[in-house]
Amino acid sequence: MNEKSLLSGCLQGKILSKEDAILLSAVRGEELSALLAAAAELRDRHKGKTVTFSPKLFIPLTNLCRDFCGYCTFRRAPDEPGAETMSLEEVLRVVREGKRLGCSEVLFSLGDRPEAIYPEMRDFLKQLGLRRTLDYLYDACKLVLEETELLPHSNPGLMGQGDLARLKQVNVSLGLMLENASERLALPSGPHFNAPDKKPALRLKTIEEAGKLRIPFTTGILIGIGEDWRERVDSLFAIRELHERYGHIQEVIVQNFRAKPEIPMRDHPEPALEEMLKTIALARLILGGEMNIQAPPNLTPESYPLYLHAGINDWGGVSPVTPDYINPEAPWPALGILGRKTAEAGFVLRPRLAIYPEFISQGEKFIPPSLFPYVEKLCGEDGLVKNELIQRLPVS
Repeated sequence: MNEKSLLSGCLQGKILSKEDAILLSAVRGEELSALLAAAAELRDRHKGKTVTFSPKLFIPLTNLCRDFCGYCTFRRAPDEPGAETMSLEEVLRVVREGKRLGCSEVLFSLGDRPEAIYPEMRDFLKQLGLRRTLDYLYDACKLVLEETELLPHSNPGLMGQGDLARLKQVNVSLGLMLENASERLALPSGPHFNAPDKKPALRLKTIEEAGKLRIPFTTGILIGIGEDWRERVDSLFAIRELHERYGHIQEVIVQNFRAKPEIPMRDHPEPALEEMLKTIALARLILGGEMNIQAPPNLTPESYPLYLHAGINDWGGVSPVTPDYINPEAPWPALGILGRKTAEAGFVLRPRLAIYPEFISQGEKFIPPSLFPYVEKLCGEDGLVKNELIQRLPVS
């Protein structure tokens, strides 16, 4: 089957096979334009002309981590400059300022199991009567909910069933980037060689357990870290298969690797814009028109509006208060500029919550009863952020 027939079939509701997706990954020129157009049309049919973002606060609860990924600037050892574990008082101070400026999501990002290798983290936790960093995360999320009524969304790395069930009580959604399903990337000289928590089977297990518990979940792939097109496609299909089984994946991120001078992969080439656009379009065709697909605008500041023509319908979290601590060299676009560029591409920008409207509408299937009042206080009838809250957001 040729590329034109494949794209026509996708728009007629046919499910793309893995081999067909790999065939489409080789298109260039006019065929690439047709691929992008098909993905954009599929998005339009299901999502219309509304593009969303989450006005969030980025809380780096701790940047201590037991993994040593080849592309990461976030992690620190306790004796390195910039190593920090936030106190609960510091967390509340940032969140209260964010609430004043109209934020609704509190994104907790943190290193994976630092207490496993750092006695300093074990001592910190022991002083609080805790054993694990995940216990401290639970306390932080609970405090934010009770004191500010903003909605936590946590990305703490691998989680077991018990941890997921507990965190569900204080998070409206949780997340874990698959990054890639290839075991090859964990071989010597690979980006995940010294990162025990990046084993694909373990990450897929966490995503599956979240599905069993009906937790609205964020995942995604990181492109440009040494994977090939088949591995990208395999990763997207692994996500699709879990979502088909449990229906819990609320958004899929396509994120591009950025080289930085202080990382082991500083000389590794970044993915070209064409690769990013093609990956987004394939994600849309593989995952379907109903999936929320996002790509971060701050990692391609000159070209991100083109993502709209490849099939995304969400910009992810964009903070008017806190930087992107994972990519501190890449500032968020001002909300006014993001709105203008979105409008110039033919779309309307709307803020959303950390849980998408289609999951809010399913009620207690995905939201614990104790969290419902917090969600209702922030969302309008359409499931997006209430209009009166939008007025607080700074546009510059």
